[in-house]
Amino acid sequence: MTRFIVRHRHEAERCPAANPYAGAGLLNYLSRPSLRQHGVEVQIEAVVRGEHALYMVVESDDEERVRQFVRPFAIIGTVDMYPAATCAEVVAGGGCEGSLPEYDLVTVHDPAQACQRAIESGLVVRRAHPLNCETSIPALVGSVVVPNAEFYVRNHFEIPKLDSSSWRLNVGGLVERPLSLGLRDLKNMKSGTLVATLECAGNGRSLFEPSIEGEKWDLGAVGTAEWTGVPLAEVLERAGIRAGACELLFRGADRGTLPGQSVPIQFERSLSLDDASRSEILLAYAMNGEPLPIQHGYPLRVIVPGWYAVASVKWLTDIDVIDKPFTGHYQTDSYFYEWNRGARVVREPVALQRVRSLITQPGANYEVQRGELLIRGVAWSGTAPIARVEVRIANGSWQQARLVGEPSRYRWQWWDLNARIDTPGETTIRARATDLAGLSQPEQPEWNRLGYGNNSVQKVRIRVQ
Repeated sequence: MTRFIVRHRHEAERCPAANPYAGAGLLNYLSRPSLRQHGVEVQIEAVVRGEHALYMVVESDDEERVRQFVRPFAIIGTVDMYPAATCAEVVAGGGCEGSLPEYDLVTVHDPAQACQRAIESGLVVRRAHPLNCETSIPALVGSVVVPNAEFYVRNHFEIPKLDSSSWRLNVGGLVERPLSLGLRDLKNMKSGTLVATLECAGNGRSLFEPSIEGEKWDLGAVGTAEWTGVPLAEVLERAGIRAGACELLFRGADRGTLPGQSVPIQFERSLSLDDASRSEILLAYAMNGEPLPIQHGYPLRVIVPGWYAVASVKWLTDIDVIDKPFTGHYQTDSYFYEWNRGARVVREPVALQRVRSLITQPGANYEVQRGELLIRGVAWSGTAPIARVEVRIANGSWQQARLVGEPSRYRWQWWDLNARIDTPGETTIRARATDLAGLSQPEQPEWNRLGYGNNSVQKVRIRVQ
């Protein structure tokens, strides 16, 4: 559908709204049956009072139909038509005069449509192309799992458009029996379901000081969902791993060029055979009981529970068994911690999620009444289940919160605390989680060059009345 802004103006003495019969004719002309007959849609119409000007946003798959539709307005005044776009289309297209490059590398979903869907779902857009957006903290309140449309989205390239009828998962390399599996083949295999929390390794990057380049995530690049699919171990057993194998390389259909480079790459990540041997790792084709959404990797993605989500490759097309460590861009040039330790530079790959808690209620800058206050949140760790969560109000002592539900290593733990605040004014609430491995959140973020793994104690400011 093509969108136009139509502006109509007329002289005061020719105003159709001044005559009740002409006004009724105008309303009938703009009615749904009339619009359908003309093959157009009017998204919105507005009259500027006192100026005898009418503005309409009109859509149609044929510009000539729009011109035919507005012809009666030209009889009593002037009509101007302007090709138009939504804000999402303009931003996703690189500006009012810009346009995204042609994607001859892979067929992609319309970036503007993907961006518009994210906005309508209430996601907080951090980047329009490629689309990156996080869940608003209030949307997490009370959810065992995050609804698919509200689950955060992390992309490195544009969203590929795949046809499930022709899509295949190819398993090759150092295997006894190379496989080419369709979606139906996978669904006919042994399946598993797992509730797991995925978190972007850069979650909380905006809170580092000094500021770090990269997606400026706040704290909403995390979510929990129920994933259903085939255990990775089942596929590997069918393929048979040959001697000399070192790692599994997972390749997604998303691809593009990196800044400053001309050769396109695909998104690829690897796991060692030991890490990949865990029975919990899934090749997921469903999310929260529904087919995997496009933005979350349809038709198939990897789910590596307990690890930062970069390991959970989306739009999976290939699994290669390789004989040496993989050194691709997203394995060795990014997604690692880097610190200066005196004269030494220390690097460590991003892997397990760090222990963390998140206050979901009350929200930042909320106004609350003096007296009893319910404080709620979630906590998670990739190393071990949550052992305890402690809450501190202002400069008071740490109070232990109540853990809700059974502990789990792979999904977040809900917690709550019934507290009391009697002093009016601005105050701060902090939450600190500790897991069963004894790991606890630091007070201050551990700054690293690429801004990963910020699991410092969250501070929420509220105003008490």
